[in-house]
Amino acid sequence: MAVRLLLGLELHCEKNNTAHKTNDISVNRLIVRRGQSFLVTFDFHGPFRSTTDLLELTVETGPQPSEALGTRSVFGLPEGRWKRSSWKVKVHQGSVLPVGSITLDITSPADAPVGEYSLSVKTSATASVGSSLGKLLLLFNPWCQEDWVHLPEEEERQEYVMREQGLVYKGSDNYISSMAWNFGQFEDDIVDICLKLLDVNPKCLSDPAKDFSARCNPIYVSRVVSAMINANDDGGVLMGRWDGQYDGGVSPTHWNGSVEVLRRWLKYGGNPVKYGQCWVFAAVMCTVLRCLGIPCRVVTNFQSAHDTDKNLTIDDFFSDYGVRPKQSPDSVWNYHVWVEAWMRRPDLSVDSLYDGWQAVDPTPQEKSTGVYCCGPAPVKAILQGHVDLKYDVPFVFAEVNADRVTWMVFADGSKKNIFTDTVSVGQNISTKAVGSDKRVDITANYKHAEGTEKERAVYNQAVKKVNIPEENSNGIHDDKPGVSMKIVELTKPVSGKDIDLELVLNSNDNETRTLVINVNVQAMRYNGIPSSQIQTELKEQKLLPNQGRVKMFQSLSMSRPTMFN
Repeated sequence: MAVRLLLGLELHCEKNNTAHKTNDISVNRLIVRRGQSFLVTFDFHGPFRSTTDLLELTVETGPQPSEALGTRSVFGLPEGRWKRSSWKVKVHQGSVLPVGSITLDITSPADAPVGEYSLSVKTSATASVGSSLGKLLLLFNPWCQEDWVHLPEEEERQEYVMREQGLVYKGSDNYISSMAWNFGQFEDDIVDICLKLLDVNPKCLSDPAKDFSARCNPIYVSRVVSAMINANDDGGVLMGRWDGQYDGGVSPTHWNGSVEVLRRWLKYGGNPVKYGQCWVFAAVMCTVLRCLGIPCRVVTNFQSAHDTDKNLTIDDFFSDYGVRPKQSPDSVWNYHVWVEAWMRRPDLSVDSLYDGWQAVDPTPQEKSTGVYCCGPAPVKAILQGHVDLKYDVPFVFAEVNADRVTWMVFADGSKKNIFTDTVSVGQNISTKAVGSDKRVDITANYKHAEGTEKERAVYNQAVKKVNIPEENSNGIHDDKPGVSMKIVELTKPVSGKDIDLELVLNSNDNETRTLVINVNVQAMRYNGIPSSQIQTELKEQKLLPNQGRVKMFQSLSMSRPTMFN
């Protein structure tokens, strides 16, 4: 076996990166996707015989790399010598072996850990230490069928992996607005910031070898990223604030892109950037996942429930004067924004039942296994009410399909269920269309149509699975009310202008009724938390037997968000 002197090396960064759809990140460093071959050319002094001459390559990632953990692989030529290696190599047809130029097709496993690898080479059987060839970055590969993040349609891959600009939907279910967002996942240094985010997560700090090995799994990676986007219990990127006081930072409405947020986090030594709210958390997470190669999209749920006690109901409490005597820990947000990431879920089913879109939410609302993160929760499981599956399926199910129960609280502390709303939570769940700026309603992905028997059957099944007694979970009030009422908007709400509302009363009673109506108006933030009292008024109205559509008018100041009780 001859000893061959290595004269030169060519990593073909531009050619490889273009083939691997990473040239928008860089053409000066090798960035490739797993499960797909890339080219490396070696120039030796004298001819190279691929069947007899030794060329041993080693790739390693993370501390204490090992083949058992999948963080190290040794492979090379002659090919038959390395049959058990996870990384594979073969001689490329463009090689000129007689003059010592050999080009190799190197292929990583489709389940290799993502991250930065060192590449080294030995060129003889007697060499004890390999020569360093440099670094390469390995990312998830939606173009590879064996990769768990494989996305079949090229148009969707362009939208959910490659597109750097998008839309985030906000507002209310009746008045949906959009804002442009620059995800910027291919901007200079963003890929390094994303890897830094993984390196400082608490799981990596406590057991780095295990964490680097687990980065082969998009389920694990998406869950880590969900936790690290918020700063509640780690060195995460964003600090949330919802009280309107943004001293020492900037308002969440300041941001229109992820790049500035991520760069600020890195610049100030991993201290959290101030401040974010749900759409900022979600958009920044979308940037990180797309950069790492996991297909994802930003999703907005209007009339989004926050169920704190895991009973799949949202409880609202009112006194007989129309005000809220206590603040319920449950709430309904005008809208809430999270991320859907595309991946397989073989941990839940061998028959691909839960593969596809997974809800992942970085906004710190509730802890999941002791950490402020949420998901990945299979959207297919949410649709079917399979709330006994991981991760956090009951929480996301409640966000889109909880029942809303209104309680009357009396002076002695007792309460009565006066109304159950089974339809208002989870409206117009929206995301940007593929290849256009149109809004797509994906509510049907999360739940069956409201008012159908299928939707009620799924809800009742979910309630049973979370082990909540039926009489406490559905809160159904069977007594037919003698009087029904609803509030109708006569003018569109515009900030700074009054709005005219109409209160429509209907009597289903056989007797004349005299109603004392308490009109109470409170300011409310978009996350459903009342802010301050605006207006209180007492009115009296007589209803004749079975009288319908008695109309009462009210004008409200819309200089700030309001809620009409």
